[in-house]
Amino acid sequence: MKIAVLIENTSAAPELKCEHGLSFLIEYNDKKYLLDAGSSSAFLDNAKTLGTSLDNMECCILSHGHYDHSGGFYEYLNQNKNVQVYAMESVTGSYHSSKGGMHEIGIPKPILDKHLDHFKFINGVCALDDGIYLIPHGATGLDAIGKKAGLFKKCGEEYLPDDFAHELSLVFDTDKGLVIFNSCSHAGIMNIINEVTAALPGKKIYAFLGGLHMEGKDGTRCFCTFNKAEIEEIADVLKNDVGLQRLYTGHCTGEDGFKLLQKYLGNKIIKLTTGMRIEF
Repeated sequence: MKIAVLIENTSAAPELKCEHGLSFLIEYNDKKYLLDAGSSSAFLDNAKTLGTSLDNMECCILSHGHYDHSGGFYEYLNQNKNVQVYAMESVTGSYHSSKGGMHEIGIPKPILDKHLDHFKFINGVCALDDGIYLIPHGATGLDAIGKKAGLFKKCGEEYLPDDFAHELSLVFDTDKGLVIFNSCSHAGIMNIINEVTAALPGKKIYAFLGGLHMEGKDGTRCFCTFNKAEIEEIADVLKNDVGLQRLYTGHCTGEDGFKLLQKYLGNKIIKLTTGMRIEF
């Protein structure tokens, strides 16, 4: 398995663009998969700079219905008219954040207006290919997490806490173990791991890649929304119960959250950045 980080909040080199967003190119069993497309077409420019072709993609996957993971699909689908984008059925909903005043953060409307026919919607566990799975949330009470995070879905004229029914994990069953991608982990990494192990019982987990949605903001000040005890518990379960060998994270994890996890996970946690290449 080969992975290229096409866009992230930070950049490994001055010639590569960065933005608030995330996009992975994954090569597995001689096939290519694009997971998310960042906020804009910047990931396409980075792919060219990296000498990475985004042609002949097996398929694309949209992890959830937020602009910073879907925005770049507008230009990508203009250029690649036959590719399908797998996503949860509810991904086209109206999603909002209350941080800084209620505002929309869903998929940009021009994408849905022009490219809706590219989307292939699922509403349960889906096998993309041998050993490749899309796994939605099965945990209950996720709306409480949405409320705490200030994330909402608009139903009619009412704003309800987001239960993240539009979010999914992309999972590869490799020789080393399961490799889990969940771009923002809104539901919490432990819920996600429990969902994956329930869907794929008896499988060990090798790696987890994606943001962990641990960063909060108070004006211009950023902070970790998880306290020390919560971080300790997550790290202990990942290291000792799950046996996770690699945690590649960034984007919405935040610097404070990363440093706290690193204190307990050591070299098992690696910071994502634009231009990074990973091979398992």
